[in-house]
Amino acid sequence: MSFNFKPIGVIRTPYIDRGPFQPVESEEGEFKIILDPKYKEGLKELEHFNYIYVIFCLHRAGSSESLSAFPPWCGGKSVGVFASRSPFRPNPIGLSIVRIKKIVDNIIHTTCIDALDETPLLDIKPYIKTVDCKNKANNGWFEKYGGEGPLKKYLSSEK
Repeated sequence: MSFNFKPIGVIRTPYIDRGPFQPVESEEGEFKIILDPKYKEGLKELEHFNYIYVIFCLHRAGSSESLSAFPPWCGGKSVGVFASRSPFRPNPIGLSIVRIKKIVDNIIHTTCIDALDETPLLDIKPYIKTVDCKNKANNGWFEKYGGEGPLKKYLSSEK
């Protein structure tokens, strides 16, 4: 079984060849989601949410058959690809949670999205605090392989 997806817009970022590993909210730059005008009506009432899930195609990473990943903060150790946020995956799909700054016409201005410029947009969903915030979440293997060192920039931006 296979699936075909068509982009519903494009993500514009300052990242041409390399982006951050996570969408760090305090990152400087212009970040926009430009929705194809035919989908503009789908943005109705979205401005009432602070955050959204952005689902996109990692079109320049391509797919990978490898089930191992080597996160840069693991000191050369491998983890399973599904225990990582590597862009090299069996299905090249990216997911970020970003804050909405404003919506003008068919353009959503956001905080940092960890996607390369002109990344194809697949979907947008609202982040709903009471449903999506999991109080028992942890940092998984981050504690085992180097503490929260790589997360410090990300964690400090969320305050």
